[in-house]
Amino acid sequence: MDIVKYRNHDKLLVAVDCIIFGFDGTKLKALLIRRDFEPEKGKWSLMGGFVNKKESVDESAARILKELTGLTNVYMEQLYCFGDTKRDSAGRVVSIAYFALINIEDYTSQLVNTHEAQWFPLESIPKLIFDHKQMINKAKEMLRNKVANHPIGFELLPRKFTLPQLLNLYQAIYNASLDKRNFTRKILSLGILKKLGEKEKETSRKGAFYYTFDRVKYKKLAHEGVNFI
Repeated sequence: MDIVKYRNHDKLLVAVDCIIFGFDGTKLKALLIRRDFEPEKGKWSLMGGFVNKKESVDESAARILKELTGLTNVYMEQLYCFGDTKRDSAGRVVSIAYFALINIEDYTSQLVNTHEAQWFPLESIPKLIFDHKQMINKAKEMLRNKVANHPIGFELLPRKFTLPQLLNLYQAIYNASLDKRNFTRKILSLGILKKLGEKEKETSRKGAFYYTFDRVKYKKLAHEGVNFI
């Protein structure tokens, strides 16, 4: 193999940054950490790291996500490549961003303490290092586009949920009020929710039935195209 031509090109560092979304029942939030090294030490940041020589970019993203959340088999998708020449003040670094969706209840307080991590509502994101705010905005845009036609929003909910909780989730994602009656009629007409024989009674005396997402039924409909909104 002729590698002489390779030696004549600049060497770049490749990093991965993870935008991790969670939903607390009312607000859509992003998980941020306090950066523990220079430059920008002590400032708020996305969780990230460099791609190791013997791992793929996807493997690097999965590793970084597990280090922060302790979770595996999480919904994660490559978002965008951020490569501005001056994006990192320490050197020439190209970052490949991913966004992930997790159930906040699965995230342990121990990991919060270890990484000085904190959940922030998307409308209250603090000042971030480099171009990390741009990454969050890009991920939010992609999430809004995808949840209209894909069931990824269910990744943000507990295994069993109520229709009001599902409505709150979509309203949080779009930052807009949705008509409750139309939303409920639309989502039930798809036949992809399984009604359980138990109710959530903490928020109202009457209570609301719990549902679960039926992935088998969804897959049968997916080839036809499904609109959730």
